[in-house]
Amino acid sequence: MPSNLPLPLLVAFDLDDTLAASKSPLDPAMAERLTMLLGLVPVCVISGGQFAQFSTQVVERLPDASPAHLERLHLMPTCGTQYYRFTDGEWTKVYAQDLGDDEKSRALAAVESEARRLGFWETETWGPILEDRGSQITFSALGQSAPVEAKAAWDPTGEKKNTLRAAVQELLPDLEVRSGGSTSVDITRRGIDKAYGIGKLSQLTGIRLTDMLFIGDRLDPEGNDYPVLALGVPTRAVTGWENTIEVLDRLIPQLAAQAG
Repeated sequence: MPSNLPLPLLVAFDLDDTLAASKSPLDPAMAERLTMLLGLVPVCVISGGQFAQFSTQVVERLPDASPAHLERLHLMPTCGTQYYRFTDGEWTKVYAQDLGDDEKSRALAAVESEARRLGFWETETWGPILEDRGSQITFSALGQSAPVEAKAAWDPTGEKKNTLRAAVQELLPDLEVRSGGSTSVDITRRGIDKAYGIGKLSQLTGIRLTDMLFIGDRLDPEGNDYPVLALGVPTRAVTGWENTIEVLDRLIPQLAAQAG
């Protein structure tokens, strides 16, 4: 943390390419640091994936986390349109801002038609390209299970995603369209994005936005982390999970010293 900023009372993270490689489980080194951090402050993970993905990538990779640790972990799948807490020994859904049937059908039709028109609709994929996550429609160009290397090669500059996002947003002015992970575009209700999720988190925890720190890899205006920056939350941009390790290796000792 820069010396001129107070230490955060809560640390929030994006997941893919921030805490872990895309759709991959936490590295043991990250799991160790995340557990240490949970011993000092509440932690939130907010990203585009479903709860099952959060469970596989994060929760199941924290073998040293006690129930007390998990009770301080806030999980916000599908860009904050859903919220889960660990209470009485199990994960419980606090809320879900689900899309209506008409919103879902229009979103699915728009993103498929524009992907085909732009030449971004691939025929060889690792799983479905389109996914209904209840509160979010997600387009994954190569499928949900595509290897990291293939995703990185498909759109190394982000130009394809950003072009598709803009085209779909034109067709869906009443919905929110954001660039997601390395090959994905996410569609939610208008105004129901990561800023909404972090705002709800502030209300429910009583922790002010300015007392949080958000760490993510897509804080550019086209990215799905940007709404958190625009909300006024102190942020730190990273270039991958290894970079996040470096940030935490500076932050955790500072928090530990303050607590001690």
